[in-house]
Amino acid sequence: MQGKVSDANGSLVGGSVLVEGTATGGITNADGEFQLSLNPGKYTLRASFVGYSTQKKTIQVLAGKPLKVDFVLNELLELDEVVVLGSRAAPRSRLETAVAVDVIDTKVLKDIPQVNLNQILHYLAPSFNSSTQTISDGTDHIDPASLRGLGPDQVLVLINGKRRHTTSLININGTAGKGSVGTDLNAIPTSAIKRIEILRDGAAAQYGSDAIAGVINIILEDNTEQLRSNLTTGGYLSKNSENTVDGESVQANVNFGLPVGKKGGFINLAGSYDFRNPTNRQKEFTGSIFLDYNRPDLYPNPTGVDITQEELVRQGKTRADYVSRVGQSKNRGGALFVNSVLPVAENAEVYFFGGLNFRNGESAAFRRQPAQLTQNIASIYPDGFLPLINTDNSDRSLSAGIRGKRGKWNIDFSNTLGQNAIDFKTTNSLNASLLAASPTSFEAGGYRFLQNTTNFDVNRVFDVWSGINLAFGAEHRYEKYQIVAGTEDSYRDYGRALVIGEDANGDDILLPDVNGNVSTLFAANGKAYAGGAQAFPGFRPENAVNATRSSVAVYTDAELNFSDSWLLTGALRFENYSDFGSTLNWKTSLRYKLNDNWALRGAASTGFRAPSLHQRYFSATSSVFTDGEIIQSGTFRNDSRVAKLLGIPALKEETSQNYSLGFTGSLGAFKLTVDGYYIKIDNRVIYTGQFKGSNAADATDQDREIYNLLDQAGASTARFFANAIDTETKGVDVVLSHQTSLFGGTLRSDLSGSYVKTAIIGDAHTSDLLAGKESIYLDHASRVYIESVTPRVKANLSLNYNLGRWNVFLRNVYFGEVEAATNTVADYQTYDPKIITDLSTSYAFTKSLRVTVGANNLFDVYPDKNKGSNVGAGYFIYSRTGQQFGFNGRYVFGRLSLTL
Repeated sequence: MQGKVSDANGSLVGGSVLVEGTATGGITNADGEFQLSLNPGKYTLRASFVGYSTQKKTIQVLAGKPLKVDFVLNELLELDEVVVLGSRAAPRSRLETAVAVDVIDTKVLKDIPQVNLNQILHYLAPSFNSSTQTISDGTDHIDPASLRGLGPDQVLVLINGKRRHTTSLININGTAGKGSVGTDLNAIPTSAIKRIEILRDGAAAQYGSDAIAGVINIILEDNTEQLRSNLTTGGYLSKNSENTVDGESVQANVNFGLPVGKKGGFINLAGSYDFRNPTNRQKEFTGSIFLDYNRPDLYPNPTGVDITQEELVRQGKTRADYVSRVGQSKNRGGALFVNSVLPVAENAEVYFFGGLNFRNGESAAFRRQPAQLTQNIASIYPDGFLPLINTDNSDRSLSAGIRGKRGKWNIDFSNTLGQNAIDFKTTNSLNASLLAASPTSFEAGGYRFLQNTTNFDVNRVFDVWSGINLAFGAEHRYEKYQIVAGTEDSYRDYGRALVIGEDANGDDILLPDVNGNVSTLFAANGKAYAGGAQAFPGFRPENAVNATRSSVAVYTDAELNFSDSWLLTGALRFENYSDFGSTLNWKTSLRYKLNDNWALRGAASTGFRAPSLHQRYFSATSSVFTDGEIIQSGTFRNDSRVAKLLGIPALKEETSQNYSLGFTGSLGAFKLTVDGYYIKIDNRVIYTGQFKGSNAADATDQDREIYNLLDQAGASTARFFANAIDTETKGVDVVLSHQTSLFGGTLRSDLSGSYVKTAIIGDAHTSDLLAGKESIYLDHASRVYIESVTPRVKANLSLNYNLGRWNVFLRNVYFGEVEAATNTVADYQTYDPKIITDLSTSYAFTKSLRVTVGANNLFDVYPDKNKGSNVGAGYFIYSRTGQQFGFNGRYVFGRLSLTL
């Protein structure tokens, strides 16, 4: 039999048609058509499409007689969207899945203020968190994101069901996700996205490493009938904005598709352009700006006295003239994505999808004041300087494959290649050890990451009970991580020398050496000039690395529909890594329908996360802000001499246990899901606190050697990646949706909430060599980053009312309390919960043209202010570590949407 699924405007591509009581079903092609092979008998067909009502028809199939059944669906009258994530069988309603899956159709996002994917999900999905960072080097340009209170590297991202590569950046500064490597969701233009599915359950047995917290699957657009475009512009109109409005942004999106052939083939192209200006929320610098050393004409015998106030008056300036830039970074970029399916035979099709993204970013570091004599050269910057960190972030990916039927078996063979490269350039800076000869711009090197994944997947539906789906397959993954060294002047301390002997007068004979143990160039205060580019020194040759690994996996999973009510699933996956060995993981889930409206569901699984190549091979020295002061801190590999002195072992995989239990319900127009979960992770990788050495007379041999090794690296502290802790995470997610007719229009209401608590259990995993240093190995700040730097409670109430050509969108998001990540007891601080309100209204002048205006954070709400040294000489009025929703204030926007 065959048929067609459409709405009032025409065919619906990708609609689902299922035979109730069985696992038989199909997906509509580019013409909205479907075909099913059914034996004679009586059946009930159910047609559905994301954002549309579900429609049922009872049919009678007669032997030898053709049958045509058409469905015309109504838009947005039901809320039981169909999902494919988490199952290799036919698609199911999200209320019928065995585990929790959220579905976000981009059609319902047309009136929201947010434009990039991280922020869209941050305000829409309570279990998802992501905030724009500040003064955190590369993390200013790639927002870390988390799911269910876990790390960015514990959520797996798929595109069209295929594994997405991670970024080449590792987060090493004071931000959420410290020490982790995530996926850059903002590299995917929203114009390329049809819908987003978020699996809130452990899925390592199904999809492999990283899927401890869950899986985000991005389904790309397959539109072939329209050219869709929109232009959004806005800025921060806030009480703390500079010049009334700042942080101006523009995003342009376009999507266009064409049918290819007459058998359902298509090609869809999507593009975007982004422009974002920076913001600054620092009001004034409260530390020392001038010392008497800066004015030898007035203070011929300086002693280091602060003369800031006298000098500001003399120059007619204020402390506000010496601020850093504490806010969002500057950004320019664009993306181009493609999605295509091309039938090549009756039961086979070739597909490919992927894209390019390039972004140039500019973020500021901490301003170097004239008083910082060892970091500034007055002849170049008499008033100090604000170092700028520029990034060129390029991302590219391509998936291609062939799928079809062989008898009753569905076969899919594919290859996915993804690459990310980030190059750093430090500008408006200097290398103080070059004195007046220093350049002001430096090529600092960069990162590279490549991932190639090959998949072979097979599944078949057996007509046993109410249907059995059996799937199995294999995967090979190859990864390569590189650090590219910067130019010599970006990292070298030209004042370093090595003592190689004595001359005839008994004076030291010095040989210039970047790793030398003596300094030869000193500022007026008698301290050695700093080497390397200020704020972001380049990567040294000894930091450069070119590391690879591969993994091979085989899996099998099954879904058993014992009846219309009982569904049992099971999965088993074996994976072997070339660098740390093998792992075997399993998952099982159960769903029982109490009746047509209510169902119980639960799951249990084991999981794992392979330590990233970045965590194994990254090393560098960088400027970090720690408890009120800026220091140079080195990250050392686990096979380094410093690590051996401290007894820090080689990295191994994280392992997890994941349990969930919940129910779904349908109360007329109300749709409800409630899911509780428990996740235990053993040997979780952390980024340690900062170890110091000592060259004091009574220092131990261990501390003395550590001091010398740090000194050679231009660092005063050392940090490492280590399997240091075990954690447990407990939480519950609730989603309630409703839609009804109201005053001649349609009102959709969504209420959702999430509570999650992660706790470190037991003591840290230490060695004998770490005795007495346990509180450094796992310091208080690191504990906060894991347990309470993101809100434990988030809730979201969204109201979307449509009446004729008008649409009004109102949303309130509750962000729970978070804590400051600090090691200073006097500065321990909890930031209170806040509610952020979004409001927008749109009007459709024609069927093709729509205008939207609105605001995010309508009431200009800010987080609690910092106290104590968390403020850091006036840098941080608001927390940079405990992020709830950022601190830029009210954002107003306008959007023009055109559909042809």
